[in-house]
Amino acid sequence: MGEITTKANLLRLREQWKFFGKKVVFTNGCFDLLHRGHIDYLAKAKSLGDVLVIGLNDDASVRRLKGPQRPLVEQGDRAEILASLKSVDFVCLFSEDTPYELIKAVVPDVLVKGADWPVDKVVGKDIVESAGGNVQTIEFLPNRSTTGLIEKIAHTVKQ
Repeated sequence: MGEITTKANLLRLREQWKFFGKKVVFTNGCFDLLHRGHIDYLAKAKSLGDVLVIGLNDDASVRRLKGPQRPLVEQGDRAEILASLKSVDFVCLFSEDTPYELIKAVVPDVLVKGADWPVDKVVGKDIVESAGGNVQTIEFLPNRSTTGLIEKIAHTVKQ
């Protein structure tokens, strides 16, 4: 089971991981309504290293990015749900619109995003590559998305 932590604690832990030669993988997102696509994505991300750290958008940043109706699940619950997954080692909330500052603190060995992001547009790519790490993208499972779930629920409620 993973742990919800702070950026300050991640800085301390990162030194330990370096000392022990652990390969750190970082990804981020809103993870509003957790679904099979998220589970698959996070398992694939974890397979790229030893420690998986998730940067989780806090509620205010989700509203800025997704609109005033989101998130549907508040940040504390989203963090607890993610931390309970066997593939997740650490979850750290961040309040900015991008995880750049968190990536700068962690300096992961592997930075992961969904394949819908062009690699040259991945936030933090410069930090990771300048430290000798790499950026990887992961294909999503088809027809699995939070937006799709919300639309399906809305359609069902209207009937």
